[in-house]
Amino acid sequence: MTTTAQRIFNFSAGPAVLPRPVLEEAQRDLVSLPGVGMSILEISHRSRTFEDILARTEADLRTLGNIPGSYKVLFLQGGASLQFSMVPMNLLGSGRTADYIVTGGWAQKAVKEAQRVGTVNVAASTESENFSRIPRQNETTLTPDAAYVHVTTNNTLFGTQWKTVPSVGDVPLVADTSSDMFSRPIDVARYGVIYAGAQKNLGPSGVTLVIIRDDLLARSPKSLPTMLNYAVHAENGSMYNTPPCFGIYLMGLVAKWALAEGGLAKVAERNERKAGKLYREIDRSGFYRGTAAGDSRSMMNVTFRLPDVDLEKSFVKESTAAGLDGLKGHRSVGGMRASIYNAFPEEGVDALVQFMQEFEKKNG
Repeated sequence: MTTTAQRIFNFSAGPAVLPRPVLEEAQRDLVSLPGVGMSILEISHRSRTFEDILARTEADLRTLGNIPGSYKVLFLQGGASLQFSMVPMNLLGSGRTADYIVTGGWAQKAVKEAQRVGTVNVAASTESENFSRIPRQNETTLTPDAAYVHVTTNNTLFGTQWKTVPSVGDVPLVADTSSDMFSRPIDVARYGVIYAGAQKNLGPSGVTLVIIRDDLLARSPKSLPTMLNYAVHAENGSMYNTPPCFGIYLMGLVAKWALAEGGLAKVAERNERKAGKLYREIDRSGFYRGTAAGDSRSMMNVTFRLPDVDLEKSFVKESTAAGLDGLKGHRSVGGMRASIYNAFPEEGVDALVQFMQEFEKKNG
């Protein structure tokens, strides 16, 4: 019996499309890693083989993101949602305030978890405008001597993205970069902590990347449960417990792929070109309407509406039949959402633009 590996264009917001060369390499070596005789799914995390995989993955991520030596790179579990709790548990401290800039649903969830730990100041929010844009610097009221300032760099639900990070002085900036990590060059030195669930741009679900400045590790209270303590994970090189071995292995393959593509400058160039094609089509005639303000539009999640809900239902049904999967917007906001992360092929964007033009001719 033979099967045809016919791949459709996957516009899902996550878990999302992975680079085809990564999938093919993982498939080729899944049963037995070269020279090992065992699958990555089977080897001991204490083996020399996995130690080499872990070290190589970290080294490639450091090269890709130009991560300074004064930062630890941690491979954790629990997704960004667990980081919503770990960040305040490790960094907030008794009697201090954390500032949160709220730009969407995930930022709201981060606030909710931080409030369980201590005092939170919502320094800025665009909720009154349905999160259609990123707050401006002059709209942000920061707490003097805050423990940290938290931002969500890209907002999958509403299709907005920070173009430049806010100015926060000497206060550590903490960023949830789950949906745009390594989609463009990043100045790691501007941040105290960067975290990201892997399932958008970095690999499969199940592994979380945390980049934390060395000096902030001293804030982790010794009273914290061990598995929630950044300092413990850093001291043990992400190996206090059995790490997500397969996810780390795939993250390493993705980092290697991005480096081979030319690094983050080239990745960003392609992402800008892909997003530009879609936004030009959205703006072309008025049949489609973008939901994010022009200066806040995301390169990763392109959100738009059609003239009415019935047309949107038809658009989803017909696009899915045409091999364009995952275009239905999040259930909380409706509309359409095309997620075009690093690995999403440009020919898929071209196919969507062509479909949009044909759909408008039939229904406009």
